[in-house]
Amino acid sequence: MEQIISFGDTIVALSTPAGSGALALIRLSGPAAVETVADAWKGADLRLAASHTAHLGEYIGRDGKPLDQCVATIYRGPRSFTGEDMVEISVHGSGWIQRAVVNDLIERGLRPAAPGEFSQRAFLNGKIDLAQAEGIADLIGASSRAAHSLAIRQTKGQFSRKLDAMRDSLVELASLLELELDFSEEDVEFADRSRLASLAEELCATITRLADSYGAGSVIKEGVNVVIAGIPNAGKSTLLNNLLGDDKAIVSDIAGTTRDVIEDTREIGGILFRFIDTAGLRESDDVIERIGIGRARERLAKASVVIWVIDVTSPLSPQTDEIRTSMRDINPDCRLILLLNKTDLPRDRWSFDFESFKDSLKNLTESQENGSAFHGDEPLLCGSAGSESTAKEIENCLEKTSRRFIDREADVVITNARHYEALLRGRDALERVLAGLRDGLPADLIAQDLREATHHLGTITGAVTTDTLLQTIFSRFCVGK
Repeated sequence: MEQIISFGDTIVALSTPAGSGALALIRLSGPAAVETVADAWKGADLRLAASHTAHLGEYIGRDGKPLDQCVATIYRGPRSFTGEDMVEISVHGSGWIQRAVVNDLIERGLRPAAPGEFSQRAFLNGKIDLAQAEGIADLIGASSRAAHSLAIRQTKGQFSRKLDAMRDSLVELASLLELELDFSEEDVEFADRSRLASLAEELCATITRLADSYGAGSVIKEGVNVVIAGIPNAGKSTLLNNLLGDDKAIVSDIAGTTRDVIEDTREIGGILFRFIDTAGLRESDDVIERIGIGRARERLAKASVVIWVIDVTSPLSPQTDEIRTSMRDINPDCRLILLLNKTDLPRDRWSFDFESFKDSLKNLTESQENGSAFHGDEPLLCGSAGSESTAKEIENCLEKTSRRFIDREADVVITNARHYEALLRGRDALERVLAGLRDGLPADLIAQDLREATHHLGTITGAVTTDTLLQTIFSRFCVGK
């Protein structure tokens, strides 16, 4: 059921995660925020407190007993995050204290905040736009330095300013086209068609650049998918444990030990990498193992990087055959790292020599169709999946691979699927504008497509909104945000 929210009342919520810690923050916003805390405060008169000042005192419950010694920070509207009067109370981190203070404030007439309601009030009061609000959510959820950097820029309005400039140009031209309709009988043109075509082409190019950044942006935000692949017992699980510094996967000499996907994350060079250990790739009559192999192939298709582990103690031919088969599952934009594993063992334990492998590698490269992920210039490492030096070499390769994402940090990068969809729809409308200009369509039809392009760009920043859109976006935020 849709929650009915009144934005004229005063709200309260705990703004720190559940659990015990040194301190916890309780947040209030609304016309009665200062007055309500002042009624429970023993210390300075908060009603007289200036904005942006902090005050040490005691919070006294409605029963007259002190609940905690704490600090109240006063923010007077409109010079606050929400644009309203706000109070932030720093209490000791006891879960009981947190609940007691929040419950006492509710008993004094405040309403528990809905998810994202503080940010929604900031948006409705013109303190931030919609893209900046979503940037705040991304900032709180950032799991790497690169994701944090992108979120910071979005909260500061870098993306929004670019969109506003594009919308202003479109609005101006649409207005001139619509003005022509008022003078249609006099056959005059207020909007220069060549300028309009030039602007539409320029905006289409800008939107395309922004939309094309979504792939890199989503990877920075969610993490680079690194799939560890190879035949059973090649050393995949050993490598996963080594890279993570933890015994995440079970390791044994029994082929087919890993039957399902195992994954965990780690930050390397400012980028979050999502390491995925998969079932060994081979033909199998075991029903459970076949399911695991199927899932492994599904992960290969979504991988940004594949570390292919090749066991020098196993025959080469089945391994290269499996590589050849799996290339069909790997997308062309994927990066490959080849690891010749167990090369630390005596040569009499090897099933093939290095020259044989290089010949097989060359044959594999020559046999691949254009657009394949396998090109023959992939990093080739030799070592032991369990050694520190091998892990370090792979980390260095991953850092180099991640440069294609980090290098985008200088630009505006799209990380939000909603923004991506709006950009594509806006570009479609602009392409219709260009087609209409080429075909000599009337001004009213061209103006309609211009308005549509303006509308889609406006939904990103919140210049164009609906109640349903706002509820959908802010309901995903945590309470207290």
